[in-house]
Amino acid sequence: MKNTQLKFRLVLMLVLQYAAWGAYLTSLGRYLGNSGLGPQIKWFFAMQGIVSIFMPTLMGIVADRFIPAQKTLSLCHGLAGLFMLGAGFYCMNAGGSVQFAPLFILYSLSVAFYMPTIAISNSVAYNAMGKAGMDPVKEFPPIRVFGTVGFICSMLITNFVKIGGVAMQDSYTQLYSSGILSLVLCAYALSMPECEINRGESKSLAEAFGLKAFTLFKDGQFAVFFIFSMLLGASLQITNGYANTFLGSFAADPALANTFAVKNSNALIAISQASETLCILLIPICMKKFGIKKVMLMAMFAWVFRFGFFGAGNPAWPGVLLFVLSCIVYGVAFDFFNISGSLYVNENTTPDIRSSAQGVFMLMTNGLGATIGTLAAGKVVEACDVFNTPANWSTAWYIFAGYACLVGVLFAILFKDPQKKKVA
Repeated sequence: MKNTQLKFRLVLMLVLQYAAWGAYLTSLGRYLGNSGLGPQIKWFFAMQGIVSIFMPTLMGIVADRFIPAQKTLSLCHGLAGLFMLGAGFYCMNAGGSVQFAPLFILYSLSVAFYMPTIAISNSVAYNAMGKAGMDPVKEFPPIRVFGTVGFICSMLITNFVKIGGVAMQDSYTQLYSSGILSLVLCAYALSMPECEINRGESKSLAEAFGLKAFTLFKDGQFAVFFIFSMLLGASLQITNGYANTFLGSFAADPALANTFAVKNSNALIAISQASETLCILLIPICMKKFGIKKVMLMAMFAWVFRFGFFGAGNPAWPGVLLFVLSCIVYGVAFDFFNISGSLYVNENTTPDIRSSAQGVFMLMTNGLGATIGTLAAGKVVEACDVFNTPANWSTAWYIFAGYACLVGVLFAILFKDPQKKKVA
């Protein structure tokens, strides 16, 4: 009974954790486009990658050495929530004259404190489960799935709820929703079991910042793996930033303006997250049967289809089915890359640098890769002039698909399957 109650408490924590993100992540680009900030979308999504380069490490040190993790989680969500509410308040007062600089500053401060909470919330959960005698490796994944459920529910609320006659996905109210959810978790996190801190443990600067793991680049195959992690990480934020904006662009065509994919684009994109929850279950089977290289290649070519289906589809029947297929393959594209890559790092590093190596993997994918990819995608979108000529969106999606295909082909040539190496 005690463990059941703890699982419920952890589920609620993770639902709030990811609902705060889902409230705006896939719909912010649409609001920005409607507000005349379409060319600046790339900077809003690149900022998530930029802060991911250093903020998770800094706040992780704070949680390890100075402030217990559950209180650090509370502090981060409190600040993230306040800055996001500030962003919403600014947009409300600005009306139709939203300026880039003030909104971007408030948003950036919010995501700077939100991004570290992804890892810290996991630490809080692991700590609570360990104290309760539970096995995190076995029992955390089913609990973590509810985080994605929270993300999906938040997306659907943003899609279907209208405030003042305007859908939240077209309004600044999505920022208010995110801010409120973060403040709720700010309070709730303080009720979680106490996490220990290690004030007395002495570490070198290199160890504290996980720099020792960079010695893995001396291994040729690890260097290839990390470089391709960055190259594929460039795909991660493209559809978060532009998919909803793309679907909303069809509203300019009277024949398509009232189709489900246009009016409920956030609900359509939510299929991607639903696919993600299901594909998690396939990873152990595929890893055992095919090995890391083939699983990573599946992810890389799934990105080709993710982008290609967007380029070929349209909101009318049966073209909308291509959008649905794009959302379905997203589960393979995202999970097979992120989770299998994490497992590869775990299985091929020594315990003394294993956590730091995971940090390097996240740095290359969600930090450098996502930042470079988002900014490059923005340049592609601008070059295609999609905000003045919406028909050119297809060209942009095909360029993204071609890039993913090239990365996949090069990975197939340059990366050696560790299982084959062991056999040899």
